[in-house]
Amino acid sequence: MLKFEKAQKMKEEGLAEVKMPDGQTLQLPVLSDAAGAKFLDVRKLQPTTGMCTFDPGFTSTGACQSQITFIDGKEGVLVYRGYSIDDLAEKGDFTDATYLLLHGELPTNSQREKFEFELTHHSLVHEQLIKFFQGFKHDAHPMAIMVGVVGALAAFYSDSADIGNPAERMRSCLRLIAKMPTLAAIAYKTSIGQPIVYPRNDLSYSENFLHMLFSVPSEKYVMDPELARAMEIILVLHMDHEQNASTSTVRTAGSSQANPFACIASGIAALWGPAHGGANEAVLRMLEVIGHVENIPDALERAKDKNDPFRLMGFGHRVYKTYDPRAKIMRSVCHRVLKAAKKENDPLLKIALELENIATSDEYFIKRGLYPNVDFYSGITLRAMGIPVSMYTVLFAVARTVGWVSQWKEMAEDPVPRISRPRQMYLGSMKRNFVDVESRCTSGSAKAEQEEQDRKDAASQGVDLQSIGRLSSGSTSHPALSRSSLKR
Repeated sequence: MLKFEKAQKMKEEGLAEVKMPDGQTLQLPVLSDAAGAKFLDVRKLQPTTGMCTFDPGFTSTGACQSQITFIDGKEGVLVYRGYSIDDLAEKGDFTDATYLLLHGELPTNSQREKFEFELTHHSLVHEQLIKFFQGFKHDAHPMAIMVGVVGALAAFYSDSADIGNPAERMRSCLRLIAKMPTLAAIAYKTSIGQPIVYPRNDLSYSENFLHMLFSVPSEKYVMDPELARAMEIILVLHMDHEQNASTSTVRTAGSSQANPFACIASGIAALWGPAHGGANEAVLRMLEVIGHVENIPDALERAKDKNDPFRLMGFGHRVYKTYDPRAKIMRSVCHRVLKAAKKENDPLLKIALELENIATSDEYFIKRGLYPNVDFYSGITLRAMGIPVSMYTVLFAVARTVGWVSQWKEMAEDPVPRISRPRQMYLGSMKRNFVDVESRCTSGSAKAEQEEQDRKDAASQGVDLQSIGRLSSGSTSHPALSRSSLKR
């Protein structure tokens, strides 16, 4: 197991020799980080040889140095600034985790008081910004609204435009964290046609979020402490997760020295993608497709069949090869919420709990490390709390804003700033002669010849154009979530 200590600088572990096709040998430094992971420093590869590395998705590329979050997928470890996620979620609270990610240390009592005061008194949004919400279609998806209004914050806070000023950087971070639940709640209220609810200074961060989501002017909203604590834990568990798609997007946008509000809006846009932020929503969709408890055995058998498109959503994780450390905590929260909300008899939640029981005792899933992940339990928990599916990714964005601004702040403080500029492997035509419009062939035979050539070119690159055509044909159904293919 790792021993967590103070932040360290990268170490040079020696040199690796890389032999080029022309016989030239290039020596590249081998670096190691605080966890002992090794990295090949290729920064001089292109300037020296003219060659680039090819790594689609950057899955084998370290794009930055960071001291914020660390994941050990093999051991099932997640730490924020050296503190385990278990301790922060169960022993700490939202203030502890947020202050830690931003400042690097847990706050003292006086620091907590000041920090909470600042977050509380930055939670209001400008009245003119609220008018923006009235311009959206009444049934607009809340994430579509969030992308727009978060970016628009830059028009209201020009006093935070100097990202080279440490005080202005911190002010922007506080504003974004404090205003995000307010904006999210207004987006939700707008989408359902209810009057917006303003934040209250006497409530905690998670309590305020629930208050703004569910209270109405006509009656008093009674806060359930169990649900407020569950919301707080959910926010802590989702705050940061290393250099994922949305965090990398925020850093990429920030590398151009764009204002922080635009950077966070770009992160929200990336999170909106179903491959990233929509996993817990996919869990609920899957449960709806399964439909009945008696369908679970058939669903599990289909999930084991490689030739069947059905997939078990919410099980396993791309990073964690063992149990997701957040899932252990979320499971406990889930069962407490089900009891507090008196939702044990919800038909969909019954399917989820039975699916959990059967899958976690099935040797096939155990051998492959396919345990329920944080998305499985968070989807069930949010449903039990009364939060609609359309708000799941929005809530994810509220939590992840803490990590985004921390990562943005760290990047902005880098003494040697670099703009992100990936290379590409170009496979297009190199030189073509311009053809006058009168001479351009539009006959069917010419089109067929071009299509045939396109197929040959694609085949040489391992691409099936016919499959792409099917995926882009406009169908809204997903073969992995097809109810008709399950036995009744």
